[in-house]
Amino acid sequence: MKRCPECRRDYYDDTLLYCLDDGNALLDGPATGSGSTEEPATAILSEPGAGGVPAGASPSGVQVATGFRGGEDQTRPFINTTDQTAILRTGAEVEPQGSLGDLTERQSLSAHRAAKPLRRRNKMVAAIGLAILVMIAGFFGYRYFSSGNTKQIESIAVMPFINESGNPDVEYLSDGMTETLISSLSQLPNLNVKGRSSVFRYKGKDMDTKTLGKELGVQAVLYGRIIQRGDQLTLSLELLDAVTENVIWSGKYDRKQVDVVSLQSEIARDVSTKLKSKLSGAEVAKVGKNYTANPEAYQFYLKGRFYVARRTPQDIRKAIEFFLRAIALDQSYALAFTGLGDAYQLLSAYGGATAHEAMPKAKEATLKALSLDNDIAEAHSSLCGIFSTYDYDFDRAGLECRRGIELSPNDATAHHSYGVLLTKLGRHEESFAEFRRALENEPLSLAINKNYGESLFYARHYEESVEQFKKTLELDANFAPTYISLAAVYQVMGKHGECIEALAKYQELLNQPQSAALIRETFTKDGWQGIRQMMSQETPLLSASSYSIAVFLAELGEKEKAIAALNTAYENRIYRVGHIMVDPRLDSLRPDPRFQELIRKVGFPE
Repeated sequence: MKRCPECRRDYYDDTLLYCLDDGNALLDGPATGSGSTEEPATAILSEPGAGGVPAGASPSGVQVATGFRGGEDQTRPFINTTDQTAILRTGAEVEPQGSLGDLTERQSLSAHRAAKPLRRRNKMVAAIGLAILVMIAGFFGYRYFSSGNTKQIESIAVMPFINESGNPDVEYLSDGMTETLISSLSQLPNLNVKGRSSVFRYKGKDMDTKTLGKELGVQAVLYGRIIQRGDQLTLSLELLDAVTENVIWSGKYDRKQVDVVSLQSEIARDVSTKLKSKLSGAEVAKVGKNYTANPEAYQFYLKGRFYVARRTPQDIRKAIEFFLRAIALDQSYALAFTGLGDAYQLLSAYGGATAHEAMPKAKEATLKALSLDNDIAEAHSSLCGIFSTYDYDFDRAGLECRRGIELSPNDATAHHSYGVLLTKLGRHEESFAEFRRALENEPLSLAINKNYGESLFYARHYEESVEQFKKTLELDANFAPTYISLAAVYQVMGKHGECIEALAKYQELLNQPQSAALIRETFTKDGWQGIRQMMSQETPLLSASSYSIAVFLAELGEKEKAIAALNTAYENRIYRVGHIMVDPRLDSLRPDPRFQELIRKVGFPE
């Protein structure tokens, strides 16, 4: 038996440690043997049901479920713990007030009665205070931990999916699904998704998530593994916190090869919701949109994207073949037409065809894509490039660029294209902002980094331009286009030695060692004047464009020849012609009316 030292209530459940009424620790009470006639001091009734009160109910008749074990379950409803009954023994009556025999006990009881309310109030205040502290701690604890666990992820890197099939022919599938997922997630308005060129630089490299998160500046990293066995496809995904490396979410998908189209859409929807973004129904539908129901056409499309990403004329031609095969299977496949347009445009840019051969085909395919679906951001961005580099319709180019950004606010390509256009128009501060926005999503993109350096050059920020080109070369010292752009800055700055080395390095990376040797030998023998003479004319070893020849003719003071060369470049739609309004190397030609006529012919607003 146990007894409360305050209210003197007795308990026969040895598992209880504290009084159920006032919370005081229980003490061992006097033992009551089986033959004892004395009842517990706190009991009024010796048995449940005595006094006309049914077992399991309170004296008021309300059923009570106490949850106590053993006899306590049955005796608890009938206990009355008023001060008067707290000292009663079973069958005894209260002593008369004037009795001298128990005066000392009554005085003790009086003192106990006077002190108990105060103790109870103190305990109640303490209990309430403790409860408030617990509630406050719980609230802020919830806010702290909840914010850490449910905060919206605002930046993510989708790493190249790993092909674990052991078959290199399936590489197009792992790369293509990665690129498609990046494109889908980029359409979410409040999500920074690192672009393809940035994440694919890590392909095949074993790096921990923290390092990736730091280098790419993201909160989360998504990994994927693909296994293809016959017609069975298994994809495993894992989303990790870039700081803690904790798993935020993981999923596994087992599908037949014919279900690859619906699988891609399912993955996009699942990942977007696991990022804890607040998505509208329209956004969820947009992310998970299918552009074809034909799985074979989809695989041809992925192969096209795989080869076009290699950026060589041979691979781009392969890409064109795959896009055409996808279109043959599904004439309404808008994304395949978009890919075809991109491929033709890149074929011209990388020397696989002249602008007149490739660009009209690029425009036709891209317009067809938009006629099928006018909400494809990539198609609008591509059309922006076509209008600004081939049609010289700068107003229309601006409209297309802005539409691409509107449809996909976080697409680096859209901001990149707009930045290039704004540079051509001489709106330099706006151009810088677009390039910086593009680099937030594609910090490791060689093309965006290089073109940002060019925008600084055309704005006459030469030192900053050089630094930006050096940053680009730190990413990849073998990216040839950077050297030809760097040479232009050194040329204007009068750093001829550095210019020569940049020009020679460019030729070496094009696998033209004889041309590189000729440039160095000419500079050593005849100095910068010899270089200007050599670069201002067509030679068998130096395959310079008519625009590059015009630049050196302008420096030599051969204005008439320079303007003639620029008109040839315009007729052939050489890429650099779009920059004649801002190129500092042509400043000596600007007062010439023939040059001003060329500017109007190119289509720049007056």
